[in-house]
Amino acid sequence: MRYLLVVLVGLTLLPGSLGSATAQAATLTVYSGRTRELIEPLFAQFMKATGIQVRVRYGETAELAATILEEGQNSPADVYFAQDAGALGALAYAGRLRRLPDGVLQKVESRFQSSDGAWVGVSGRARVVVYNTRRLTARDLPASLQDFTHPRWRGRIGWAPTNGSFQAHVTALRLLWGNERTKQWLTAIKANGARAYRNNTAIVAAVGTGEVDVGFVNHYYLFGFIRERGQAFPARNYYFPGADAGNLVNAAGAGVVDSSRNQAAALQLVQYLLSEDAQRYFSNQTFEYPLVSGVPASPLLLPLSQIKTPKIDLNHLQALEQTLKLLREAGIL
Repeated sequence: MRYLLVVLVGLTLLPGSLGSATAQAATLTVYSGRTRELIEPLFAQFMKATGIQVRVRYGETAELAATILEEGQNSPADVYFAQDAGALGALAYAGRLRRLPDGVLQKVESRFQSSDGAWVGVSGRARVVVYNTRRLTARDLPASLQDFTHPRWRGRIGWAPTNGSFQAHVTALRLLWGNERTKQWLTAIKANGARAYRNNTAIVAAVGTGEVDVGFVNHYYLFGFIRERGQAFPARNYYFPGADAGNLVNAAGAGVVDSSRNQAAALQLVQYLLSEDAQRYFSNQTFEYPLVSGVPASPLLLPLSQIKTPKIDLNHLQALEQTLKLLREAGIL
């Protein structure tokens, strides 16, 4: 495995900047909203490449962000690795993430990083509609997410209201549509008999068995099923034809916690997540979109450049509490 160990040499360190402490022989604590199944092999590669040990606390992205806020300057977390930009934005807004060096930020397109340099996206995650190919073709699906409120979809939809990715998408809907229209859509989907599932994996499984015909998920979950069960697995992803609110592309990303006592090593981990090896891991193993130019996405995916995304700033997805309030008001949670 090729990985260039980052050596911080000759830098003028300003107060509050990423520090000069040596990264060698350090032990990092990572709070990860990415699941163990998806990410543990990547941490193992990093430890082998650098000799830096990694302890990981896995959990829900939003809950881990709240934990860092509650722990304050006593937090043991060195790196926060989140499944979506909203939780990263919440920590950045609270001043709990260090600004990353320009050399790190320049690796990724500006739309997939913090406007103040506090976090950087490491992989892209598109929201899609997964559909059962035995019952539907792409031509049967509507041109807009809004249209799933039509009575023809009654009892045919699966969603995961408690899932962080779904909640981040609802936050995006609030920004695009406003609170009232978003609440109306949520209420209408619920009234249409949408079935609630624990997570994206459960939704894709339900679509595959025909328990529901469509589901609102992240794009990459489907490909795990296809890898295990073959191309005959009766489900595929659908992207809306226009720049619809349903075509959100969010970013999983990372930042260095401001109270970290291992900032040089923490920065190495963030840099590693943007290395060619890690980006190829996201492309080939998790079927996410690599965000560093020069690393191709899986040929199974619709190219990122071809997804007609709505105009939205991922930095504005941090208002999760307002989203949770709206979901409760709509009787979804």
